[in-house]
Order: sequence, then structure tokens, then C-alpha cells
Amino acid sequence: MDAALALRRADVVTETGIRQADVLVDDGMIVAVGTELTVDSAIRTVDATGLLLCPGFIDLHAHSALQPFDDPLLSAKVGQGFTTELICPDGLGPAPVTDATTDIRRRYLQGLEPSVDAAWEWRSMQSYLDALQGTAPAANMTSCVPHSAVRESVMGNANRAPDRREMAAMKDLVAESLAAGARAVSFGMIYAPGLYADTDELRQIAETAAAYEVPLVPHVRNEAAGVIESIAEFVRVCEETGAHLHISHVKLVGVPHLLTDLLDELSGAHDRIRLTCDQYPYGAGSTLLSALLPGYAFDGGPQATLERVSDRAERERMARDMHAGLPNWENLFAACGPDNIVITQAAGTRGDTVSKTVAQIADDTNTDPAFAVIDLLRDTELDACMIDHYATETVVREIFTSSGALVGSDGVFNPHPHPRLYGTAPRVLGRYALREKLISVPEAIRRLSAGPAQVLGLDDRGVIAPGKRADLVLIDPARYVDTATYADPHQTPPGVELVTVGGQAVWENGSHTGARPGLVSGAATDAIDGSSR
Repeated sequence: MDAALALRRADVVTETGIRQADVLVDDGMIVAVGTELTVDSAIRTVDATGLLLCPGFIDLHAHSALQPFDDPLLSAKVGQGFTTELICPDGLGPAPVTDATTDIRRRYLQGLEPSVDAAWEWRSMQSYLDALQGTAPAANMTSCVPHSAVRESVMGNANRAPDRREMAAMKDLVAESLAAGARAVSFGMIYAPGLYADTDELRQIAETAAAYEVPLVPHVRNEAAGVIESIAEFVRVCEETGAHLHISHVKLVGVPHLLTDLLDELSGAHDRIRLTCDQYPYGAGSTLLSALLPGYAFDGGPQATLERVSDRAERERMARDMHAGLPNWENLFAACGPDNIVITQAAGTRGDTVSKTVAQIADDTNTDPAFAVIDLLRDTELDACMIDHYATETVVREIFTSSGALVGSDGVFNPHPHPRLYGTAPRVLGRYALREKLISVPEAIRRLSAGPAQVLGLDDRGVIAPGKRADLVLIDPARYVDTATYADPHQTPPGVELVTVGGQAVWENGSHTGARPGLVSGAATDAIDGSSR
């Protein structure tokens, strides 16, 4: 047998155990797995004795929809072993858009999906996927249909229920985007304009998702005091429609006393619907700074929000509600507290606030912390992001071990990012499994690879077996662990010996090879070949 790549005597990780085996790769596929395989010729042979060979990791929550236009190498992701990314989560994404909504969507996403080079010439999901493939990314990309982009394309930023015509148009646009190759429908129930959707709207979108047999992937309305009710809303929607529910980044924001209730809600829902979830292994989130504002602040779109943060009466109203709260509103400002909210990106003249807490900025400017947030949003024209610390490590680990959560990094490419951008996979496999034994190594790989592949219907990857894509990660188990921290987040984990995407090495011995063989699900097959880029 001939092979392009022969990996000899690797400790191959499966869902049930670890066994020493040879793995042969040819033409981008795994062609054989077994002990002491006979190879007539191999272009390259790697002695993998003592190294773990894992199927490529799949990031179920990636804010990488625009990053390849600026940096298609995606080193922060492939350097830890992610070979496939699910993009456009949280209802947030750059497509579909219209001529009227393109600038609005680009402006809204700038903090969470920062890009200088993306031309935004697409309108449909299909044309966006083709443009993304044209960047020749190093990793594979699979997209959600982002509900907020769909709603905005049909209704603008109206804070009301859709009429019959608008609802039909949204369902048609979701169906068109799924037909183009998207593999899930995402919702962001704290982001405009998706946050204006009522349960009936969610139900009708879910009908379309169910027809295409793809999951709903929601950031639920409230992950703090209202978390149980917010999860229950989507469980009911899926009970009524038959849709698969995959809950994004399961967490408890400032309410550790609800841990048992959360686990009971998830366990009970498993008996009634197809339910999966993902989690990043940290007790802090990272998102748009504008998520600290009450929902009404976004009525009318980004320009209207900018006018509110500059209007004296509206500023006072928002600050008052940020301190006191509103019924059924998550209120991250109060749940986390100004001392626990750190700025990770701030445009223009406010770059000096990056890495400072809201409390520190308030002290520096001699103002109330709520007004410090509002001022920062005004001065940056909403282009600001944050890290919000909300839970203890004990709560994070209990959710992870008890819920069976799969893995999504929720990594954002900010100037001072959350460490999860670089550290999610090595924290799960290197720390939780290899070192601390919270879960077994095979279970970690199930959560990083096979489980995500099943959620997305990616039958060609997720396990090491003949006929599967040669998306592979070879690691030194003695060295592989997360080293990224909140203070120093740009740290790729040690111990990543080799990462292949479609059989091509994209990462080797701690460095990117420059290869960009990633494929975008649904993109035109004649897109740019990145093998020599």
C-alpha cells in the first residue's frame, strides 16, 4: 500500500479507549488503521511512539466568520488542534444581508468579528460561503444561519413581531441559507435584533430547521436568574417542532445556587427532545460591551443606539436600569459587577482602556461605572468588547462533568482576547483529562471531535477510521496543556507536534506551516486551492 503520510506506532484515541496503531493517509483521507501495517512507499513517515493521535477537534462556537479575510492562517485555532469551526453562532454573522442592511450588520459585528480586509460584497449565504472559501482558510469552516441577520434582512431593526408576510420571508431565507450548505440555525437572544423575537417566531424558524434536520443553536435569553426559564423556552419549541436543540455555552451568570436546577432541567429535557450543548471551560465570558445595555437601547439599529448613548435623558435612563435591573432582563452589568468586567477592545482614542476593568475606568474618569460604560460605547461608536467574570471554577467544572457538554471556544480575535481563543482544547484535554482526570481522554475526544461531528452531520470526520477525512492532531501528552491566561492570552499550547487538515500539515512542531487547505461547507468546489498558499 502506498501513502502520502504514515504515522507509526501512535497512541490512537477512540471513543472507547486508546490503542497503539499505524495510521496511513493518502489523497486527504485515512486509508488504513492497524498494527504494523505494510507500506510499499510513503512520501513521509512520522514515528509517533508515545504521542497521542486524535481526530481533528471541532469548535462548536467560533467567532471566525470574518477572520480569514484578514488572517487565513487561523493560528490561534489550528495551533491547539481545531481543524473545523462552526461559525456565525449567537445569531450573529455577516450573511445573509441586503443592500440596505450591509453597513448596519458590519457596524454591529465590528467588536465581535473585527475585520479590516473583508469587502462585504456578498449578500446571500451562498455568496458569503464562496467568498470565505476564496480566502483559502487553514481550517475547515461550517456555518450557522444567523437569525439576527435573517431578521434584519427582512424587518430591519424593528422591535415588534413579524407579520405573516415577514415571517414567511424569514423562513424562506433560512431555507435558502440551509440549502446553500449551512448546518445549523443560531439565535442570540441578547443581541439585536434577534432579542426582539417572541416564542412563536422561534417556533416557526424551528419548523424550517427541523425540515432540514439541522439543530437550533441558541444563546438563550437569560443565563443569570432567568436561565431555567430561558432554556425551557427552547425545549418547548423543540418539543413542538421536533427540532434538535443544541444550547450554546451552558453557564450560570452569578447564580451558583441554581446549579442543581440547571442540571435537572437539562436532564429532564433529554427525555423529551434531542438535546446537546456546549461549554467553554472558563468562568468568564467575552462579548460586545454593548451587551451591558438594556434591550431597548438597540431599537432602530446601531445609529439609534449611538444617539441614545449621547442623549442626556436616555443616558440617565440606561444607567439607572443597569444598576436597578428590569424584569426578565439578564443584566450582565449587575450580575458580574464593574470590578469583574474587563475591556478587551476599544476603538479610536479609547485604546488606553484595554485590559482595564470598568471600575478602574470609572475611577480614572471620576464617573459612575454605568456612565463609564455608556461613555466608552459613545466614544468608540459601539466598537468595544469585554471579558465578564461570572462564575467560579467549581461551578464551571461541575457543569462540565455533569452535563456532558461538548466543546465550543467562543473565541474572539480581539487585541487582548479571552484566553479561551488559544486555550480551550488544551484546557479540556490537557488539563481536565490528562492531568486532573475529571474526565477520561476518550471522553474528552468525544466532546472535542466525534460529538460535534454528530451534531453537525459531518459524517466524514470526528473519528480515526478508514474512509474519514485526514483531519488529525498529534500531541505530546506530557506537554500539551493550556498556557494562555487572562493577563497573557496570546499563548499557543506546547506539545502540538502535528496538525493536518485534509492530510496536509498546517501546524508542525509549534509553528504554522503556511498551508491553507481548509474547506468551507457549501462553497463552490472550484474555489481557491490553498495547498500552496
